[in-house]
This record gives sequence, structure tokens and C-alpha cells, in this order.
Amino acid sequence: MRIKTLVAAMAAVASLAPIAAQAQSSSENPWMIRVRAVDLLWANGQTGAVQTLDVKAKDQIIPEFDVSYFFTKNIAAELVLTYPQSIQIDAGGNKLGTIKALPPSLVLQYHFTDFGAFKPYVGAGVNYTLFSSRNNLANGTYSVDSSSVGAVGQIGMDYMFDKNWGLNVDVKYATMSTNVSSPGYGPTAGKLTLNPWMPAVGVTYKF
Repeated sequence: MRIKTLVAAMAAVASLAPIAAQAQSSSENPWMIRVRAVDLLWANGQTGAVQTLDVKAKDQIIPEFDVSYFFTKNIAAELVLTYPQSIQIDAGGNKLGTIKALPPSLVLQYHFTDFGAFKPYVGAGVNYTLFSSRNNLANGTYSVDSSSVGAVGQIGMDYMFDKNWGLNVDVKYATMSTNVSSPGYGPTAGKLTLNPWMPAVGVTYKF
């Protein structure tokens, strides 16, 4: 069901492509890319033994790459990508180990275009996180779910220095959680609600 939800969201955005071809001005290339440095700030909500053990993901800075396609001058879809990131998991202030997370997001955006070089936008979409190396915690004593599907919201701005290059400032919030399993605590030791805030800064290039 989680994969079907992501595929359905992508299909909905893809279905807008014929409209985009008609709406986009022929004199303006519809593609934009950005490279960002993102500060992952985890909420670390805890239930069950996860709370008792004080299991947390450690905040960190990661690289991010995204591709945007403008259907019109105001409406765009953004695919947010990175490579699998190693996330440190602690318990009671001590390192349990690391897991890997690959968290692509697909976001539909509205761009405001009446402010000259300053171009703010808002967006909302879906995040699908794949967890791997899930059994690396405390030599296999703990493990986490294989994936998480949630919503993502976004607000940001591009400041364009010329028609191609700009500065990007962006903040996203995603709903993301995983069950923590351990033989010593039955089928599940509780839930770790990650729900990260993701402030970012980067470079924009408009083709």
C-alpha cells in the first residue's frame, strides 16, 4: 500500500505533463535544479521501551539535490533526492549504531512571481523513506522498519542573480516514523517518530 501511494502521487503529477506543454512559454525552459546543504533536525518522539531507553536519531547535515519542472510560471513539481544517508541512533546518550535512510520526496509547488528577483514558493507532497542496514543497532539487538510514507510541506525562496543562477533558502517538514524491534521487548519496543525539520541553503540553476 505504501508503494502504491507513492506511485499514485507520481502518476498524478505526470498526468499534468500535456497541460504543461501547452501552458509553458516556448521562450522559457521549464527545468530547474538545486543543490542544497540540509540540516536534519529530528523530532525524536518516543513511545514504549523506545522512550524508556531514550532512543534517538542524531541531528546532522546532509547534501540534497532536486529537479523541478515548471508546468506554468507559477506551478512546478519538485523531486527531492539524495544518496542513502548514514543516520546515527543513540540510546541514553550512547551510540547504538547507524542505519541508512534514502528519503526521496515529490512536491507540488506554487511559485510567486511578482517580486522581481525574489521568488518565494510553497509546496506540499509525499515523502517515501527507505531504511537499510536496519539490523546494525547494538550488534543486531535492535532493528527498524524497512520504510516510512508520510506527508511533506515546504516553504522557500529563490533569489535570482541573473536568468540562470540564484541563491535558494528552503525549509521542509516531513512526517516520518519507524517501529523499533528487539527480541527483549517482544514484537516491538515502541515507535520512534522522526518527523524532521529540514532547513536548507543552496544554489539554484534555471535552464
